[in-house]
Amino acid sequence: MIPGSVHVFADAEAVSQAAAVEFVRCAREAVSARGRFRAALSGGSTPRRMYQLLAAPPHRDQIDWAKTDLFWGDERAVLPDDKESNFRMTREALLDHVPIPPAQVHRIEAERSDRDQAARDYQQAIARAFGVDAAGPPPSFDLVLLGMGPDGHTASLFPHTAALNETVRWVVVNYVPKFATDRVTLTLPILNRSHEVLFLVAGADKAEPLAEVLQGPPDPQRLPSQSIRPAGRLLFDVDRQASARLSLPAPG
Repeated sequence: MIPGSVHVFADAEAVSQAAAVEFVRCAREAVSARGRFRAALSGGSTPRRMYQLLAAPPHRDQIDWAKTDLFWGDERAVLPDDKESNFRMTREALLDHVPIPPAQVHRIEAERSDRDQAARDYQQAIARAFGVDAAGPPPSFDLVLLGMGPDGHTASLFPHTAALNETVRWVVVNYVPKFATDRVTLTLPILNRSHEVLFLVAGADKAEPLAEVLQGPPDPQRLPSQSIRPAGRLLFDVDRQASARLSLPAPG
């Protein structure tokens, strides 16, 4: 079994509410311990609702946005105002409603024709924000938010794709045959350096992959979410539907 803590909630709304509370806790802890909060965000409907909660009182007022840097775990090869853009979703749900300095919002420019250079430039942007050498070991995000697809993918690390084998670069272009398109994604070397990774998983279509990822035999090429083993905490906030096939201990 993957060594992570699993918290089961009644529905997707409750997952989003718990995730918002955890986001605030991580932000406050990071600023207290290290002077800044640096998080990598995820796309998807459950994170969208969490961002909406963070954009409103009381959560909005509990985060020091002046000491916050926001990044993304992956992005589609679309313009930033495209309806499929993870950045656009986050901007509409969160960024337009909180006082974060624009220079501290670090989007992936995956719409560029040279996406490999865009990935390399994003690695440089991460390095600058952390004050580290882009050619050195990856830094540690305070929090990485991830989802899980019905095929077990996370970020844009899809089953049997090249990015799963990356051991040096922090950001790469990953061609996804399933969609016949490129994505730009963070890689395992940087994701697994994180102080905390929080998976948000909701819906009946996630029940089988979640059970396989957490309690099935190791098969990370087929189930990329199994490769997420951060140096820090690993948490799964899931709803009752997604947890339906998990073997969980009875409440004490």
